[in-house]
Amino acid sequence: MYLYNSLTKTKDEFVPHEPGKVSMYTCGPTVYHFAHIGNLRTYIMEDILDRYLRYSGYDVTRVMNITDVGHLTSDADTGEDKMLKGAKREKKTVMEIAQFYTDKFFEDCNALNIRRPEVVEPATGCIDEFIRVIESLIEKGYAYEAGGNIYFDTSKLEQYYVFHNFEEEDLAVGVREGVEEDGNKRNKADFVLWFTKSKFDDQELKWNSPWGVGYPGWHIECSCISMKHLGGHLDIHCGGIDNAFPHHTNEIAQSEAYLGHKWCNWWVHVLHLNTNSGKMSKSKGEFLTVSLLMDKGYDPMVYRFFCLQSHYRKSLVFSWENMDNAKVAFNKLIARIATLEKDGEVDGAVFAEQKASFVKALDNDLNTSLAVTAVYDVLKAKTNGATKRALLADFDTVLCLDLLAHADALNAEKNAEAEKPASDDPFIREIEELIEARKTAKKEKNYAEADRIRAYLADKGVTLVDTKEGTTYKLD
Repeated sequence: MYLYNSLTKTKDEFVPHEPGKVSMYTCGPTVYHFAHIGNLRTYIMEDILDRYLRYSGYDVTRVMNITDVGHLTSDADTGEDKMLKGAKREKKTVMEIAQFYTDKFFEDCNALNIRRPEVVEPATGCIDEFIRVIESLIEKGYAYEAGGNIYFDTSKLEQYYVFHNFEEEDLAVGVREGVEEDGNKRNKADFVLWFTKSKFDDQELKWNSPWGVGYPGWHIECSCISMKHLGGHLDIHCGGIDNAFPHHTNEIAQSEAYLGHKWCNWWVHVLHLNTNSGKMSKSKGEFLTVSLLMDKGYDPMVYRFFCLQSHYRKSLVFSWENMDNAKVAFNKLIARIATLEKDGEVDGAVFAEQKASFVKALDNDLNTSLAVTAVYDVLKAKTNGATKRALLADFDTVLCLDLLAHADALNAEKNAEAEKPASDDPFIREIEELIEARKTAKKEKNYAEADRIRAYLADKGVTLVDTKEGTTYKLD
C-alpha cells in the first residue's frame, strides 16, 4: 500500500513500526457544538483508512481524543476557550456541554457507519499525564514559564515548520485570522503548554499544577493521549488539513522533544469540504449537519457515497445539486444490486480478478473514487449474481455503504407493495396511483409535475404528507 505522507510530501510504501500491527491516532472533535458535515468528511475518510488496513490483514489499534478543555477560538493560543463559549451560549456547565455534544458526535458517526475507535479519551481524563510531560520538557530545557503560563520554546528545535517550506520570519504575527501577539513569548512561534488564571479568571475547569491553578493548552493533549495508549512510536496520525499548522506541527515539536526520537512516521491530512462561498466553518454561523441532511430526505449513506466519489486529498464542493446527483446515483446503484439473483456458486476466478482491481485502487493512496468504480465493474462483469453479491459484500467491509442491506430492503418494499390488496374505492386507487406518479416525478427532478399532482389532489380535498418513510395523505 502506498500512502501520501504530508511530512515527506510523497507517496511512500506503508510499512508499520511493528510488522503486522498499526497504531493509528485521529484528532477528535472539540465538543462545544454539533459536528458539521465538513468535519465528518474527515472522519469518513479516516474510517475508510482504518477499515482498509484491517481488510489488508493488519491488527489496528486506533485512538481518538475528545477535546473538552483547552481549545481556544484561535488555534494559535488566543481568544476564548471554545468549551466555555459553548457553555455560555447554552447556559449550561462545560461538562454538560461536553457530554451532550460527545453523544451527538457519535450519533452522527453511527448514522454514517463511522467505526468507533478502540480508545476514546477526553482531555479532562489525562491531566496528570499533561503535567508529567510538561515537567519533563521544562527539565530538558524545551519549555519555560512566563507570565504565569508555560510555553514551548521553538527556538530549541533544529526545524519547527515541518509541514511548510517557509522560514520563521515569513510567518508574521497577524497573518492568520485571530492571531494576536503574546508578550510573554520569547519567540512568536512558541505555544502554550499550560495556562494559569493569568489567561482569564472565568475558566470553569481548572486543576492544581506546579505552576498554579490552571488548565492545559490544546496541543499537549493529543501528544499525551497518543503516547499513553500507543507508546512512543506512532504509525499514522490523521486529521483535517487545517490541523497541519499549528496543531500537528506543535504535536511533533513537543512529542519528539519529550521522547528524544522520531515520533510518528505517517501524517495523513484530509482536505476541506467547501461550499460555493468557501470553507465550511462553525464560526460563520449556520452550518450543515447530518441531522439537517436527514431532515431534507437524504439517507446518510448518500453523503458517505458522495464523499467516497472524490479523493481525500482533493477539496470537495458541497451543493444541494451535488447531493441530489449523489442521491440519484446511489439509488440507481441500489436498484441494480436489487436485481441480482442470490442462488448459485461463487466463481473463484472472477472473484479474485475483481477483488484485485478493488485492492489496486485503495493501495494507491486510498483512491476511493476508483474503488467505487470497481463496484460498478462488478455489476458489469460476466458472472452470476451470487459472485457479484459476494464481491459487493467483500468490498462493503471497507466502503461500508450497506449496499446489500439497502438492496434487500428495496426488494422487501416491492414485495410488500405487490402483496398489498388494491382498494375497492376508485377515489382511493386514484390517490395511491398519483402518489406513486409524484414519487417518480421527484426522482426524475420533474418538480413541476410533482407540484401539479399535489395541487390537483389538494383541490379534491386530499392533503399529502411527506415523511422520511414516504408519502401519506389526509382527507379533508
